[in-house]
Amino acid sequence: MRITSRRGTIVFFLCLGIGLVILAVALNVGWIILNWREGVLLFFGIIFFALLIAGLIVNTTFLLREIRRSEQHDSFINAVTHELKTPVASIRLYLETLQRRPVPESQRQEFYTIMRSDTDRLMETVEQVLRAGRAGDKRAGRDKLEVDFRQLVQECMQAACTRHHVQPTVMRFEEVSSNGAGVRIRGNAEDLRTAVFNLLDNAIKYSGQDVDVRVRLEASDDRRILLSVQDHGVGIPPQDLKRIFRRFYRVTHRSLSHVKGTGLGLFIVKAIAKKHGGRVFAQSEGEGHGTTITLELPRSIA
Repeated sequence: MRITSRRGTIVFFLCLGIGLVILAVALNVGWIILNWREGVLLFFGIIFFALLIAGLIVNTTFLLREIRRSEQHDSFINAVTHELKTPVASIRLYLETLQRRPVPESQRQEFYTIMRSDTDRLMETVEQVLRAGRAGDKRAGRDKLEVDFRQLVQECMQAACTRHHVQPTVMRFEEVSSNGAGVRIRGNAEDLRTAVFNLLDNAIKYSGQDVDVRVRLEASDDRRILLSVQDHGVGIPPQDLKRIFRRFYRVTHRSLSHVKGTGLGLFIVKAIAKKHGGRVFAQSEGEGHGTTITLELPRSIA
């Protein structure tokens, strides 16, 4: 309901700005026609008209930008609050249970495992917010070194399987290289590891019950490296293929209600790719047809 209201507000201000510009143009053209013989007045009229149009454009742009910032702020508050509140409430419930009544040792150990999992979720949420801030800082991550990207991808695959408690066989790794020079990138290893892990993490989360992820590393020339992560999950509607890289943006669909997250993962990937002179883009044939996200980075030949 709130999203619909904000979109209506944006449309209103956009139409208002366009209407004012058209009105100003009509008045100025009419004034020029009526006073075309007065050269000095015509000159100052044109100057005034240009300033008026510029002011209207700046004002409309500012209003639309502020509305979008407000929408992003609300999305951030909602996502982070949910991600923090849910595990805290869960931990508190189990602690109260342990405090109020005796619990068998087996059940106690189960409670400890769940609370540890909730703690990991809290830590991941906090780290995602910190990574988002760091990814947007152009001064951070300037220390770039030669990185073995193939090894980094394989380490991230193992870490993603461990985190989601899935077998390593659900991820199929494929490498295509035109020569034996290795797949190396000059960049910040921590940032690159964050970007790759976020891609793999998203692929597993949005795969549903049957996780089947294909990881393809392609270095067919000496200029660039392509890392494609393909899943066979819920897919992405065409209108959302570019929006998913915005800060706090999440695809709204009933089948995704169980997926946890802050909407920062792909935004971080895009920021890191841009910082390393690369780019990231998504491909999907629509809902239910899976998604392929490709990370393109400049290659470094030793």
